[in-house]
This record gives sequence, structure tokens and C-alpha cells, in this order.
Amino acid sequence: MAKSVADQLVQMLVNAGIKRIYAVTGDSLNEVNDAVRREGSIKWVHVRHEEAGAFAASAEAQLNGFACCAGSSGPGHVHLINGLYDAHKSGAPVIAIASTVMSTEFGTDYFQETNTIKLFDDCSYYNQMATTPAQFPRMLQAGIQHALHKKGVAVIGLPGDLTKMDADEGVSSTQNYNPVAEVRPLAKDLQQLADLIDQHKKITIFCGIGASGAHDEVVALAGKLNATVGYSFKGKMSIQYDNPNEVGMTGLLGLPSAFHSMHECDLLILLGTDFPYAQFMPPKCKIVQVDIKPERLGRRAKVDVGLCGSIKDTLTALLPLVAQKTDDSFLKAQLELYAEVKKQMQSYVDDGGETDKIHPEMVAGVLDKLATDDAIFTVDTGMSCVWGARYINATGKREMLGSFNHGSMANAMPMAIGAAFAQPDRQVIAMCGDGGISMLLGDLATIAQYKLPVKIIIFNNRSLGMVKLEMEVAGLPDWQTDMVNPDFALVAQAMGIKGMTVTEPADVKTALQEALNFNGPVLVNIMTDPNALAMPPKIEFEQVKGMALSMTKLVLNGRMEEVLDTLKSNYKHLKEVL
Repeated sequence: MAKSVADQLVQMLVNAGIKRIYAVTGDSLNEVNDAVRREGSIKWVHVRHEEAGAFAASAEAQLNGFACCAGSSGPGHVHLINGLYDAHKSGAPVIAIASTVMSTEFGTDYFQETNTIKLFDDCSYYNQMATTPAQFPRMLQAGIQHALHKKGVAVIGLPGDLTKMDADEGVSSTQNYNPVAEVRPLAKDLQQLADLIDQHKKITIFCGIGASGAHDEVVALAGKLNATVGYSFKGKMSIQYDNPNEVGMTGLLGLPSAFHSMHECDLLILLGTDFPYAQFMPPKCKIVQVDIKPERLGRRAKVDVGLCGSIKDTLTALLPLVAQKTDDSFLKAQLELYAEVKKQMQSYVDDGGETDKIHPEMVAGVLDKLATDDAIFTVDTGMSCVWGARYINATGKREMLGSFNHGSMANAMPMAIGAAFAQPDRQVIAMCGDGGISMLLGDLATIAQYKLPVKIIIFNNRSLGMVKLEMEVAGLPDWQTDMVNPDFALVAQAMGIKGMTVTEPADVKTALQEALNFNGPVLVNIMTDPNALAMPPKIEFEQVKGMALSMTKLVLNGRMEEVLDTLKSNYKHLKEVL
């Protein structure tokens, strides 16, 4: 029997290192499903929703370097899109198989027909439809190469009738190549940067995910320059640990110390960051930016020097060119401020809240202490993201995944699926909001089916907490942000997952310890304070005015009790503002 295109697809995926395909089978995808079954070395992961499959693939690709998901015909394609947007914006190499209707039906408005080229164009680096056996291997090989080297999504459209045809070996390679090149600025540009550094005394280094392979070089440079080191959320896990000069994060989820350090310095060095919030960038100091992708240079701030290079290669070449600085007064002052910020943060961990109003900061702080040194955390977009950003600390082995660029709800639980498959020997903890877990609740069944030992921690504040805060600082009373939730612990139990609910602060540590020690999946439903605020690192007058206005509107609408609860829950933050 001749090898079919479906068989060829599977073999090429095996050759490229793919271990599993996250998908819902059916219709045009059935031949691929059967080829996977017959080949035997790739696992077909039957998710309940293709969006969850794409999120899982995004997580696996970020951890292991490459992953695959698939969707059949129109609805399956549309379901993939949100997760693929996340993967693409996260720089996750994912190959997506978009099987579709028979090629003879193209352009006839056939049942479940979609135009995959138009549909996936904005969330992929490579997006093609194969219609003949000769095209297919060349397109798949090119798609995999694009995903691996451009760090994003590649989509291969695959008509159902094509999958049954005899394969054509074609003229191009069916293998893939992943060479690594040294990339650094020219010697004269590095000397220019060294001279600029020599002229400044107060220096801050700000690192993004692009600096993840250069921890030791960043620490060495900061030590030579007596520079402070801040980082983005995506850069935290690779830069924070074993770093005596770190002053925390800045940005919407960040801390006053990093914001202050960046605004007090006279030279800011941006390393591997495409940090999107221009309002957090200092307006007056000199700014240097180094990035492997030169098209990113200067698009977030008024950069004085822009250099192209990998951070590790660039700093390795730069370090011998800079002299040891002796004045450490700027560094000491910023570290003292950082110590005060951390002391203030700890006050919310020490004060656990009250019945059904457990401080989420305390939950995250306890989780940080109990989790293993190499745990993988996934965080939902929203308030769970805030608590993860501020209270989960790096060790050099931990990972934290989230929808940091796309900002999607519902990402944490399906990302935990991908993480558990990708790294089965590591603890996987999903920090979920009640809004996020509700959105893709059905894929708890996937966790149960494959017995993935994921620990799902729900920060159940009975609201869309971040949206509520956004409305309040804009001067609007929160409206339609409340969540009427099911008993998530009972839902988990119905799906075959151990479920627990925590209502008392004193029970948090015991419940989390029990969950983390349990041999299997666990869902812990923690009733957190719905009025807990995530104060930004710098509070603008307009935000204070907006909050006061929204509180006034709530009073006038008869919601005085909510106002009092908000003030009571956040008195430590509000003391700093007033």
C-alpha cells in the first residue's frame, strides 16, 4: 500500500520532533487521525475545544521548542484562532494543521467551508493551502522552518480529499534544520555603547524575555556598573533569581521600586524587551536598546542608541569593554526603596483576610513557598496575573506562562494541559480566575481523561476583577462584572478531579499543601476578597479622581456597603496614596 499524504504528514512531524497533536478529530481530519494511530509514536490529545488545544500547544512550544495542534473544517478553524493568536504573539513555534473541505468544493460555499488563508493571515508567519500531493511536503517543510526560526505560528491548509491521495516525495527536503548563529553588534557599535556607559553614573538595566538566556551576563554587567536591574513580567523568571541588583518589575502589574529606578537613572539599557507600555518609560534619560529583531528598536521609547544582537552574545562582547564603577550610591538608594516595597507587599501575606474574603496576595505568597523549585506556573489574564507577577518568585528553574501579549482570558488551565504533557516530571500549577476557568470549563475533562497531575488554584472573587478595577479608575461604577459561579469543587468532582473549597484564611496553607502532595489532578476553589485592588506602580491623579468618582456613584446608587468593603480591603494601599 502506497504511503498517503496523511502518512507523510505524520512522518514529517515525527522527524521535526513533534510528540503530540492537540485536536478534536472529525470530518476532514479523520485520515490524519488514523495515520497518527497507525504510526504510533505521536500522541493524539483529544481536547474538548480547539482553542484549548491551541493554548496547550502554545505552552508546550514555549517549554519544549515546538508543538502542533489541529482543527477540522470551519468551526474547528475558528476555534483555533484565539489560541493561535496567543502563540504567535508569545513567540511560540506552533504548526497548525487546518484540515478543510474537499478541494473540489472550494469556492462553492460548501458546508463548513472557510477561507483559511484569510482566516489565519494575521496570526501566522506562514499560511498556505496545499491542493496537490506535490505541493504538500514542500509547504509543510517551509511551514515548520518558519515556525521554528521566526518564532511563531505556521498554518498548513489540508483538504480532506488530499489526505487520502498517494504521497509525492517531491524535490525539497522533508527534514528540518535548526541552526544557531552568533549575533552581536559590530565592534565599533559596542565600543560606542561602552563609551556611553562610561559617561553615566546612574544606570538601570531593564530586561525582557529576550534576555532569558543571558542571566549570568546581565548580573555581571550590573555588578560592573553598579546598575539596578528591572524586568518585564515575561523576563521575571529568567532574571530575578540570584540577582543582587534586581529591583522588581514595572508596568501595569509592576512595583514602585522598578518604576522609580527607571525614572531616576540617567542611562537606561533595554535588553531583549518589547515592553508595550510607553507611559512607564522615562522621558528624560538616555536610552539604549538591544534586540535580536531590529524592527523593534525605538517603537516603544525614544531610543538614543539601537543595536541588533542576541543579548547573551552582545553582553559577552561588551563586558570586557566596560570598566568597574566605584560609586554605588544610586544602587544602594534604589535597593533600600525596593526593600520597603517588599515589606509593604508582605503585609498582605501576613494579614490573610476573613471568611469568604481571603486576601489573594496571601494565597499567592503561600503558593510560592510551597511550590517546588522547578514548578511551572500558568496564570490567567486579570487579577490572577497580578498576584502571580508580584508574589511568585523565580528560582532559576521555575517557568511562568501566560497570555502576556495577547491578553486572553481562560488561558491558564489549557496552558497547564500543554505544560503537563511537555514536562511530565515537573509540578504544574494553574492560577485561574473564576472568569477564566468558566470560559473553557469543559477541558477539565481533558485533564481528567489523561490523568494529568495539574493543580488548579481558582482565585474566586466572584467577579471580573480586573475589568471592575478598570471601570472604577475610569470613574465608572462597575456594571455586569459580577460572576454567579457554580461550585467549582463539585464540578471538578463530577469530572473525576479531586475538588476542594477554602473559605477561611487559616485553611489556605493546609489545603494547598494537600493539593500539591496529591498524586493526580486537583482543583482548589479559594474564596478570595472581591474588593482586593491591584495598585499600579505609579498612581496618577486621574486614577485617584476616577476611583473617588466611581465610589461616589456607588454611594448614590445605594451601594455604600461595597464602598466600605473596598476601603477596608485596601487600607494599606490607600494609606500610601492619601
